[in-house]
Amino acid sequence: MTDFAKTFLDESIKLIAALDVPEIEKLASGLADVRDHGGRLFLLGVGGSAGHAGHAVNDFRKICGFEAYAPTDNVSELTARVNDEGWDTCFSEWLKVSRLRAGDAVLVFSVGGGNREKNVSVNLVRSIELAKEVGAKVFGIVGRDGGFTKKEADACVVIPTVSPDRVTPHTEGFCAVIWHLLVSHPKLQKAKTKWESVK
Repeated sequence: MTDFAKTFLDESIKLIAALDVPEIEKLASGLADVRDHGGRLFLLGVGGSAGHAGHAVNDFRKICGFEAYAPTDNVSELTARVNDEGWDTCFSEWLKVSRLRAGDAVLVFSVGGGNREKNVSVNLVRSIELAKEVGAKVFGIVGRDGGFTKKEADACVVIPTVSPDRVTPHTEGFCAVIWHLLVSHPKLQKAKTKWESVK
């Protein structure tokens, strides 16, 4: 156990080396195209990824000039939908009320990317299906094999599995690294961040 920190950090280095850089660039370009043509960005995540979605909404709005939203930021509506309509449709019904349309984009943060057959994150699956139906773009930052998100996405960064025992912490940790990379990307960043300007 005394070497756990080194093991975790060594895995992180290995993971960084295995990231698909062209796919990250494709994701940055796709997001920029949505924003530059007036599209909105809807960020979806469950659990720790819901926390990422709320944080990323702030950064995409403030730093990149997106009109961006996450359904998990309104706990009253989210829990009402889960209670009254069910978990599987809580995001897709929110997207319908938000009038998701062609030109908009959905950005999914997820460890597994959703899987209807295994009944995992079906709310993400239903949201992606809706996005495809209306002609919105689908983007993702996901782990494992990427699941339904990877299969259907216009661009999707898959966080490589470097340890089967630590798929979740590595995926969630590097999800934050990737979306912070994105909001810092010259194709996306419009506003300066505060601490870089403080002497």
